[in-house]
Amino acid sequence: MSGHYFHQDLAVAQKIFEARPKRHVDVGSRIDGFVAHVAAFRAIEIIDIRVVNSKVPNISFVQGDLMKPSEIRSDSLSCLHTIEHLGLGRYGDSIDPQGHLKGFENLVDMLEKGGSLYISFPIGSDERVEFNAHRVFNPLSILGWKGSESLSLRDFAYVDDSGDIHKDTSPQVAADERLIYGCGIYTFEKI
Repeated sequence: MSGHYFHQDLAVAQKIFEARPKRHVDVGSRIDGFVAHVAAFRAIEIIDIRVVNSKVPNISFVQGDLMKPSEIRSDSLSCLHTIEHLGLGRYGDSIDPQGHLKGFENLVDMLEKGGSLYISFPIGSDERVEFNAHRVFNPLSILGWKGSESLSLRDFAYVDDSGDIHKDTSPQVAADERLIYGCGIYTFEKI
């Protein structure tokens, strides 16, 4: 019971359960993990660049590319272990070195004022692109991305290099740990 997906899926599903949003939309998160957890207690809409054929109650699907603006608006959004892949072409998306930044900006635009954004991605002390896989970001980087100025960080947790979760902490604490390959789990509110 350790690792990025185990901890992030449980932690964020619990937050959504407690928050009881009007509408929850997920972009690109793991179907057999996080999405399944949430679908056990409420409806969830998923957006993915890949086609998903869902006949599962509580799960509806829209095909979409997060690097492009969306008409969808919601009071609750999640994007878990996804943003680091945008623009690298691994999942059929177009190559774009700024893909993660465009995706983040579009997420912020999709979020209604007062709404919650749950986002996670690999973190480490050295930002890098790992060939044919993903990006790893410094835990503090997201706080300077375009769109972050309209968000307030409500909660931060991270999974360390050993696969253990640290809750109720800060991106600075994670940065100070000098992680190689951790996972930052951010909860933002749109202000």
